[in-house]
Amino acid sequence: MSCRGPVAPGKVVAREELARRLADERAAGRTIAFANGCFDLLHVGHVRYLESASREADILVVAVNDDESVRRLKGEGRPILPAADRAELVAALRCVNYVVIFPEPTVGPLLTSLRPDVHCKGTDYTVDSVPEREIVLAYGGRTAIVGDPKDHSTRELLSRIARGRQ
Repeated sequence: MSCRGPVAPGKVVAREELARRLADERAAGRTIAFANGCFDLLHVGHVRYLESASREADILVVAVNDDESVRRLKGEGRPILPAADRAELVAALRCVNYVVIFPEPTVGPLLTSLRPDVHCKGTDYTVDSVPEREIVLAYGGRTAIVGDPKDHSTRELLSRIARGRQ
């Protein structure tokens, strides 16, 4: 098998298109899981998080922070890769069905509009500490803590690169 054209054609979609596709998925009886993050320099922790999130429902939607929101969250010099590239990399993962880029400081507005069955967060949270927990509870969804222990980070990877270590 070979790759032709864009890595993940049709998987990176605008918010309005995503809402239409999810309506079709629900009409077909499928459940929706939702995960989010910056995904700047994709690493094994990201892959484990998304693979674990995909096991929570039939369809996995991943929201990727836009460049300005990454800069606000992570500081100057970030992101390393632009949002379109980060979204394409995430979309190339087999376990991911759809990717959307979002500009808001939190995924609250996306959760409110998309209403996924399961909101997945990494192991640096507990169900009670997830910032969007109340939003998810209000529409009847659930929150799942997924992935492996949070001992991988882009910040640490960048530090190791700067020191010239593998």
